[in-house]
Amino acid sequence: MVLPCLNEAAALSWVLGRMPDGFRPIVVDNGSTDGSATIAAELGATVVSEPRRGFGAACHAGLAAATSDVVCFMDADASLDPGQLPRVCDPVLAGEADLVLGRRVLRQGASWPVHARLGNAVLARGLRRRTGVPLRDLGPMRACRRTPLLELGLVDRRFGYPLEMVLRAGAAGWRIGETDVDYLPRRGRSKVTGTVRGTLRAVGDMRRVMARQDRAA
Repeated sequence: MVLPCLNEAAALSWVLGRMPDGFRPIVVDNGSTDGSATIAAELGATVVSEPRRGFGAACHAGLAAATSDVVCFMDADASLDPGQLPRVCDPVLAGEADLVLGRRVLRQGASWPVHARLGNAVLARGLRRRTGVPLRDLGPMRACRRTPLLELGLVDRRFGYPLEMVLRAGAAGWRIGETDVDYLPRRGRSKVTGTVRGTLRAVGDMRRVMARQDRAA
C-alpha cells in the first residue's frame, strides 16, 4: 500500500489507523517539513524517503520498495478511506481485472473545486478516447499487480504518473475497471486541487503525458 506523502502530519494517524488487515502501508516522504516521516514510523508504517520532489517520484519509490504481488496507491491526506481499499484490490486478487481505479463520489464536507472537477472530466474523456475504457475519474485510489506495473516502464515523475499508468496499461491490453469510493474532507490543503495554479500544473503534466503516448502509438 503506497502512500505518497508531503506534509500530511494531520492526516496520518487517521489514515494509518484505518488500514485494513493484510495491507502493509509504505509512506513515501517527499520532503515533508512537518514531521510526517517520524509520525508514520511511530504508527508502524514502513517509511521510504524520496528527496526528488514529484508525485510520480514518490509513487514510483513506493512501488520499488513494495514486495507484495498486488500493490495499491492512495493519497495520504484523509480524502480517501483506507477501509475501502478492498473495493479496488479484490477484483485484482480474484483475477477479474488488471487495474482498478476508485471513482470518487463526493461526500458531505469534501472539497472538490469546480476547476478541479472540470480538469478531471477533460482528462477522463481523453482516457476514454485513447483506451476505450469507460472511465469517469482518474481515481487516486487504485490497485494492480506489482511486477506487470514495473514492466510498463513508466517514466513520468510528476503529476502525469497516474495518467501514464492508465494509458500504458490500456495500450498493453490490461483489463481496466472502476468502482465507487467515498471522497471525504481532507486534512490540510490540497497540493493540486487547492489552487487553480496547482490544478493547471497537474493538467499540464498530464497533457504532456498524453501527447507523448500519442506520438509513441
